[in-house]
Amino acid sequence: MLVPGVAEAGADLVRRYGDPSRHYHDLRHLATVLDTVDALSDEVADPRLVRLAAWYHDAVYDVDRDDNEERSAALAERSLSSAGLSPADVAEVSRLVLLTATHAPRRGDANGAVLCDADLVVLAGAADEYTAYLAAVRAEYARFSDEEFRAGRTAVVEELLRLTTLYSTAHGAAAWEAAARANLRAELAALQP
Repeated sequence: MLVPGVAEAGADLVRRYGDPSRHYHDLRHLATVLDTVDALSDEVADPRLVRLAAWYHDAVYDVDRDDNEERSAALAERSLSSAGLSPADVAEVSRLVLLTATHAPRRGDANGAVLCDADLVVLAGAADEYTAYLAAVRAEYARFSDEEFRAGRTAVVEELLRLTTLYSTAHGAAAWEAAARANLRAELAALQP
């Protein structure tokens, strides 16, 4: 038996990720995150909750706000509580969504490590994939001037490069860390005026 509201919540999420203003934080990104969570399932403590967090992690995305993760977590809390998920499970999904603001899970946080690694897997893409990612991000922030975008994107890239590690799973650290750092360093150099 389908829990009341679940179909509507799913349709709402698909509508949100499918919004035409989204060029990167869209259904393709969601699918990549979900596929990566599945690929890393042997490193996760609770795959079901990490998948739910993946669905909600960018459910709210507004380029003019800096509280998207908080708003996405609040949406997850409302939706999942209404669907009958236990308070402990709702709290874990919310915590995971909030963690995508920093991408810095604590040591031993298997759920957080998998979700954060899945969200950042794009950074380790091949040159053409990374170029497509950058173009999609720029399109999403099209209303900003080149100068404004350059300043904001430089801050994001520098923040990512300051992380001790970009990837917290064993697979991510071994397979993606070097490529992601190389892509970010090249992007940072290209952003310099």
